[in-house]
Amino acid sequence: MIAVDTNILVYAHRVDSPHHQQACQTVLDLAEGQVTWAIAWHCLAEFFSIVTHPRIYAPPSTPIQAIAQIEAWIESPTLLVLSETTMSWGNLKSLLLKTQVQGPRVFDARIAALCIEHGVTQLLTADRDFAAFPELLVKNPLNP
Repeated sequence: MIAVDTNILVYAHRVDSPHHQQACQTVLDLAEGQVTWAIAWHCLAEFFSIVTHPRIYAPPSTPIQAIAQIEAWIESPTLLVLSETTMSWGNLKSLLLKTQVQGPRVFDARIAALCIEHGVTQLLTADRDFAAFPELLVKNPLNP
């Protein structure tokens, strides 16, 4: 299963992103495809936070626009929204101890642990920090 990280979702949504076309096509192919794909719950919340932030985008996406985008992705019949389970803390703890990740990179570890827990084999992201988690194959769909 392929999961999509926040940055790819942001680029797919924001037409002012230099990566918009490529990211949009990547997400569209997944959303309209026949294979199950995933977005971590945390990435949806982070997406909303980023695209509606007035210090990041001028003008930012409105809350209505951001919600409409999230709901459009959720309507994909092949999308699985990854949520935490009772096993999640143990999986995250194990990953943190194994990788020695600390500070703000713990958020990425949380996404990686959730992906691993749910059987994600590949994470599409432009964030190089995910290389710290060798159990998860990371691919940047913006690089040919």
